[in-house]
Order: sequence, then structure tokens, then C-alpha cells
Amino acid sequence: MKIVCAASLVQAREAFSGLGEVEIRPDREIRRDHLLDADALIVRSKTAITRHLLEDTPVGFVATATAGADHFDIPFLNEADIAWSASPGCNANAVAEYVTTALVLLARQRTALLSGRTLGIIGVGQVGSRVAEKAALLGLRVLRNDPPLALRTDSRDFLPLEAVLAEADILTLHTPLEPAGPFPTRHLADCRLFDQLKPGAWFLNTSRGAVTDSDSLQCALDHHLISACALDVWEQEPQLSESLRSAVDLLTPHIAGYSLEGLLNGTRHCYHELCHYLEVEPTWSPDPRQLPEPPFLSIDASHRPDEEVLAELLSAACPLPDDDREWRAEMTTMDPQELRRRFDRFRKNHLTRREFSSIRVQFTHASPTLLEVAAAFGFQVSAHQP
Repeated sequence: MKIVCAASLVQAREAFSGLGEVEIRPDREIRRDHLLDADALIVRSKTAITRHLLEDTPVGFVATATAGADHFDIPFLNEADIAWSASPGCNANAVAEYVTTALVLLARQRTALLSGRTLGIIGVGQVGSRVAEKAALLGLRVLRNDPPLALRTDSRDFLPLEAVLAEADILTLHTPLEPAGPFPTRHLADCRLFDQLKPGAWFLNTSRGAVTDSDSLQCALDHHLISACALDVWEQEPQLSESLRSAVDLLTPHIAGYSLEGLLNGTRHCYHELCHYLEVEPTWSPDPRQLPEPPFLSIDASHRPDEEVLAELLSAACPLPDDDREWRAEMTTMDPQELRRRFDRFRKNHLTRREFSSIRVQFTHASPTLLEVAAAFGFQVSAHQP
């Protein structure tokens, strides 16, 4: 069989070559004529899966190595009897680690303490639930809103949106993009939401760009309804107005889930789903010898507050300040096509970040509390006392 894979898939050839002939194509350049002799197509979010792409091709299986399938025409796939799969949860931990780092950095920028503040999480699925766990390690009180999940579970852990907005010092979005239906999320963060939000709250979006209405967000920032903002996604990516770009504290190009572990999880999930479709036993798993050496960090905590040391640790593990600075430099072009090329190149090359559990950290003069928190975040912690 022939399997066409998008170039952004990590270790695609290694994973799928045991199942058939593998052809690698640039994500945005996969065309119908590339699929006229293909049996399966494996992509990420930059490849739109449409009727025009797949109709009258032999492709019987399509998978995306991303948590969401917004780029899939699911009604067509079902109508055409084409098996399809997404990879929910593949990068959930990576996104949660990004959000945790952003919270700590925003707090350091404002010389504010996180402990005792209230975090409102909108969408408590694979990512939101992990954010809640990590937020508790920072001493944050967590309020949860997820109407579909509340309906399915009949749990009392969830609050109405209005109640969360009234109390949240920080609001973070982790919903899928649902344009319609009983629980639509497109432009969920609009003028009405920002008007109801506790004045001066912080706002983060790492879910889908169109969950936030850009004009409403600009208005909220201009009128100081929001005092801090971190965006990894936004409407009309990668284009963003200069005024909104200037008003946002942390800005990265849709890379919150881009850890090496998260990317490999996506490839692995697609591989297992294709094996299931073909009714063959999976045999491939990533070879650790082919992966880069995990980082080793050495941090001197002597005579420093735990919050400062933790900020240094998280920003070394998940370098948002560097990503923010480098991406803003890339956004200086006025040519939309060039900006798109830079956006794709930035994301393609963003493969070195490792999740906390892969990183070894040696502290000098660290407090027991700091050691405990770092270990709880998943770091491989050791203490050195000279």
C-alpha cells in the first residue's frame, strides 16, 4: 500500500515504512493528483481534508497527528465511507506546561504572586484538566466551566460561565472550535464575556484562534479590562494587527503543543490507528537512540525566592520569552505570503523543546518546598549542597 504523509510529521518514514511505501509531501502542497494511487493519508493541521482533495481517489483512511480535526470535512469523510482519526490528548501535557510557564512569567513581569489567586478554566478536557492539576501546584484556586462535560458527567465540579468570569483573576481557554450546535464556541470570548470578566484579569488562549473575537480582545485591552494577555492562537493566523500584537504580553505562533514528546505522540497515535484499520499488529515505537539528548539544567537557588527560581526553571524548560521575541521579529514583514512562509518555517523548526519529565535539574541551595514543587511538575530533580 502507499501512504502519503505530511512533512511536518515527526518520524513519519520510520513509523509507516513497515506498513507500505511512504511518500512525504509538504503539508500545504498535498494535492489530489498526489493521492490517485494512495491508500492512506496522514497529516497535521496545515493540510485541509476536503471533498476536492479526496473525491475519486482510492484513499480509504485519513488521520491527523493533532488533537483536533477542525481541518477535516467530517460529513464528507463519513459520506464517502473514508475511515478517519484525530489524536486527542497527544499534546495535552505540552500545552499544559506552556500555560503553566506563561502564568509564572506573567506573574514575574508584574511582581505578583500566583498563590491565592483564582484561575478560571473554560474547557476541562484533555488539556484543561492537566492545567488544573498544575495550577494547584502554584497555589491557584481553580474554577472549572465545561457545559458539555458537565452534562455528560452530572458533576458538581463545574460552574456556569458567568460565575467563573465574576471570580477569576486569570482566564484560560481550552475548548474545541464549535461553530454551531448546542454549545458553540466560535467567538466565545467576545465583548460580552470581557465585560463580565473580573476587571484587570489576565487572559490566555492556547485553544483555537476563532474562540476569541480579535476586535473584542483589542477593545478589552484598550480599556484595561484585561491587564495581561498571552496568545498562542488567534484569528486569521498568522496575520495579526500591529495594535493587538503590541498589546499582548506573550505571543507565540501556535506552538504550545509543540514538544518533541507531543509530536511523537501524534505520529504514534496515527500509526496505531492505521494498524487497527489494516488489522495488523503494531510493531513500531520511537527509538530513544534517535532522539536528542534530554537537557540538563543546573540552577543555584541560594538567597532567592522560590517564585523567582521556579520562573527561571520553567522558562529554561519552555523558553517562551525567546519564542516570543523571535516570532515578533518574524512578524515585521508586510507580505502575507512571506509571513505565512515564516510561520510555517518557525513551527517546522520548533522541535527541540522537551517536556518537563525528560529534563534533569540539579538545584543548589534549594528549599524543600521548591524541590517538592519541581518534582511534582515532573522534572527529574536532584539537590547538590556544596
